[in-house]
Amino acid sequence: MTQDERLEFLISWLLKENPEYDALRVPKSAKGKKEFLRSLMNVRTPAPVSEEFLKIQDAYLQEDMAERGIVTLQELTPVAPGLYLRRGDIVQLAVDAIVDAADKELLGCFTPCHDCVDNAVHSAAGVQLRLECALLAGSLGGEVPPAQPELTHGWNLPARYVIHVVGPVVYGVASETERGVLASCYRACLDLCRQQGLHSIAFCCLATGQNGFAPEEAAAIAVRTVKQWQRENPDSVSVVFDVISSSDEALYRDLLV
Repeated sequence: MTQDERLEFLISWLLKENPEYDALRVPKSAKGKKEFLRSLMNVRTPAPVSEEFLKIQDAYLQEDMAERGIVTLQELTPVAPGLYLRRGDIVQLAVDAIVDAADKELLGCFTPCHDCVDNAVHSAAGVQLRLECALLAGSLGGEVPPAQPELTHGWNLPARYVIHVVGPVVYGVASETERGVLASCYRACLDLCRQQGLHSIAFCCLATGQNGFAPEEAAAIAVRTVKQWQRENPDSVSVVFDVISSSDEALYRDLLV
């Protein structure tokens, strides 16, 4: 089956799954179809699917990721021992774990093709991730408290695992409590790596963007916390700070050198 045939199959399957989609029109362009499939996956509630669907979905997502490019830790140049800075999509990183900036329900972003990390992670991992997260959140009472990291499989991601963590939401200037919660997010994720025997982790810019934390302050907390943890736990976990914007890249570079 070609990649185009996989795309057609997956769209058709998801449309048939929900009778409410009968009136939807499938875009004609290849780009439009890819975005349409991602949108259908984004809005799908957590539920089991057939083995046939999973087999074709997995093949589609893995080939798509190979075309986008997988980046290993060995390809990156450290800015300091055990510390890396990369500008690019975190889902491309083949590390032991990537960190997802999750919401308290742990279900991922339901907004079609939204540009947040949560959406990117779930879209690249496949529908299995949302189902695993739903079962995990259900076992925790339906909501995960801030700074409590939860580990799931990476599924179709190059990373072996995803660590989901809920960061603070800031309105205006961050309080001392909110700063402490953000620092705890980084420490707790690193502690979880050590406990699980994981040796590399990639962080996104937690709590910034829609969560309202000022990028400058969030970056300073992230770097300070990670450096302190690595001093206390030498040679245990390598850390990649993965950023998207050139401004964040400059912020982190100044803090890391």
